[in-house]
Amino acid sequence: MVLTEQEILNALSEVQDPELKKDIVSLGMVKDIKITGGKISFSLALTTPKCPMRQRMSDDSKAALMALSGVQSVEIKFTQLEGVEPAQACVPDSKQKMFDMKSEDRLLGVKYIVSVASGKGGVGKSTIAVNIAAALASDNHAVGLLDADIYGPSIPTLLGINEMPPIMDGKITPIEKYGMKAISMGMFIPANEALIWRGPMVMKAIQQFLDDVEWGELEYLIIDFPPGTGDAQLSIAQLINTTGAIVVTTPQDLAFLDVTRAVAMFEKINVPVIGIVENMSYFKCPHCGQETEIFQKGSNYLKAGQLGYPLLASLPMEPKLAISGDEGKPIVLSEPFSEISVRLINLARKIHGEVIKLKRNL
Repeated sequence: MVLTEQEILNALSEVQDPELKKDIVSLGMVKDIKITGGKISFSLALTTPKCPMRQRMSDDSKAALMALSGVQSVEIKFTQLEGVEPAQACVPDSKQKMFDMKSEDRLLGVKYIVSVASGKGGVGKSTIAVNIAAALASDNHAVGLLDADIYGPSIPTLLGINEMPPIMDGKITPIEKYGMKAISMGMFIPANEALIWRGPMVMKAIQQFLDDVEWGELEYLIIDFPPGTGDAQLSIAQLINTTGAIVVTTPQDLAFLDVTRAVAMFEKINVPVIGIVENMSYFKCPHCGQETEIFQKGSNYLKAGQLGYPLLASLPMEPKLAISGDEGKPIVLSEPFSEISVRLINLARKIHGEVIKLKRNL
């Protein structure tokens, strides 16, 4: 019996895109069908090549074709679908779904949720978030790390993750690395691909990371916030009950002004501010040990308590911290006894203590 292209299309028309709820043939996802005896190959064009649902569609397509008489093997090549909004197949279709579930009903297996934020980019927020999470995990806390910076995801690089999370029973399984679970948009898109999404699509992606990821039982979920005070930050506040927030800054007048905005945002959305972390406070010469303040003001503003929140840590400008990030291993793990690591580990433990206090006072 000779297989025909129409028979292939008929079989694949039974396969649905799980998010769009339409079959992959009518959506125009099936391309370049080739039939060589009992061997079938075709291209499956996705809105983004690393869409979380691609494995499920691949498995369903192979099952549908292998059920045909005479089919011996199926090969699927993934390509980019043209003319479709990139986010459509990777985030929920319903705009209202984001707010259908109450915040207290989300992340029921998570005990504490801590947001690491900054008023501006370039202050080392993600590096600090990763090392706080790794330090907590090293202290035997069950930790998850959510990269909410959709436009500029850096967690995969900082953790050395180059694989896409699998889908099991309709849920995204976070990647486990260094004793913690992590999820990031950077795991689903090529490193050189820019996400040109409007605000609603970003909010949907964040909602999916909260609702459709199998986080399991965690003591801590550390959320690496995007910089600034926009839609993403407000959406997270609406979607979940955050235990507390850390604001990261550098010792500059300009950065301090941005910190005041970030703190004001958390106050308005009723998220307790645990404290401030000042990064790149000074540079310590590796030869003579002399400390030099790169910026003029240093911690003066923060030490003066002008914001009304404690200065949790002043971290030096440390080249090894940047190197460890590029190598994909948190410095608290690669060099746990270095000065910067000791400061970061103490910071994580201080945060844990403040979180316990917050919970007791509720």
